[in-house]
Amino acid sequence: MANLKFLGISGSLRRQSCNSGLLRSARAQLPPEVTMEFADLSDIPFYNQDIAGRPAPVARVLAQIGAADALVLACAEYNYSMAPALKNILDWASREPDNALLAGKPAALMGAGGGMGTSRAQYHLRQVCVFLDLHPLNRPEVFANAFAGAFDADGNLVDEKIAGLVAAQMKALAAWTRQLRAG
Repeated sequence: MANLKFLGISGSLRRQSCNSGLLRSARAQLPPEVTMEFADLSDIPFYNQDIAGRPAPVARVLAQIGAADALVLACAEYNYSMAPALKNILDWASREPDNALLAGKPAALMGAGGGMGTSRAQYHLRQVCVFLDLHPLNRPEVFANAFAGAFDADGNLVDEKIAGLVAAQMKALAAWTRQLRAG
């Protein structure tokens, strides 16, 4: 069984982000043949076609996206939609010739937010995935309420039920990635 490399991208830039906590939980529960690194979006400038070339922070994250077999997108919800940091890096990545970094790449979506988790934001992200030709995993879905005791003060996931969903999602993403590779 070939090893897989996932890239975790959190739409929240906050140090104690629950969305980053979901990614840490995901990495801790990966199947043995899967590794995951995280992208740092804190220094990524807003996409602007007037910027000549790719700034070094953008080039760094685009290289991570290119090297990843699949993406794990932790989608924060701001004002009923996805956080700008996540949308911004997808915009940068989509500008590569022929959408080479994103087209056909499997992805898992998860998120922690208010009462409905990040269901609205994930719905918008799924719409963006259609245009970018990303292939999001349908199930299991991970929607976590960030304000109901599922996370500690540092943003770490402590809820066993949600941790179980995250683990199941990572297992399903590995299988989905292999299925798409087999074609």
